[in-house]
Amino acid sequence: MTKVVQRVLVVEDAPEVRRLLRLYLENDGFEVAEAEDGEQAIRQMREQGADLILLDILLPGTSGIDVCRSIRRLSAVPIIFVSSMNESRHVIEGLESGADDYITKPFDPPVVIARVKAGLRRAGPSAGADGGRTPGGLWEHGRIRLDLDSYELRVDGRVVELYTKELQLLLFFIHNPNRVFHVEELYNKIWGWDSTGELTTVMVYISNLRKKIEENPAKPQYIRTLRGFGYKFCV
Repeated sequence: MTKVVQRVLVVEDAPEVRRLLRLYLENDGFEVAEAEDGEQAIRQMREQGADLILLDILLPGTSGIDVCRSIRRLSAVPIIFVSSMNESRHVIEGLESGADDYITKPFDPPVVIARVKAGLRRAGPSAGADGGRTPGGLWEHGRIRLDLDSYELRVDGRVVELYTKELQLLLFFIHNPNRVFHVEELYNKIWGWDSTGELTTVMVYISNLRKKIEENPAKPQYIRTLRGFGYKFCV
């Protein structure tokens, strides 16, 4: 049986950090490509692609945030920020630019590897609650219409673009309506990492999804907050 080797692109200007990540990734069987700045990263993605990107924010020239936005226009590849910028506003900005996860420096290399594996497991837009393909068909309720074959989302008849994790989150809610989920549960189900992790990630993606599907995101009809308990998708 042929083993499929997955390719991780490490975008980092510090050589010692690149060497450390390469060592651990290659020891775990990954193919590793490197880029020292944003221009190299975008060029690598255009020419060779990658299965996942580890991306620093503080890069020479183009910032990691802008790189993330540019790559998102090319691909839905999982992107994980690895950054020394550890304030909540930095995490939120990174996630809102289209990243799937955020790891702060200094990091524990085995934790990074685990997050990479989790990101790859959940990478496909068809991954639902059980990680398998969502059965085809059409889901429709009120203003929302989602084609479960093409994953085209329409709200009030208008096509709405979703990032991969936004789509996975919406699919999970669709398959689990009217149930309350803690933030930790949603993080584990969608991001696949069995710890509290960066729970801000969930709240940012909930906020982004509300902006795209709710008539009034401040008073959501679908994704409702139950203070002290979590979130419920109401249909």
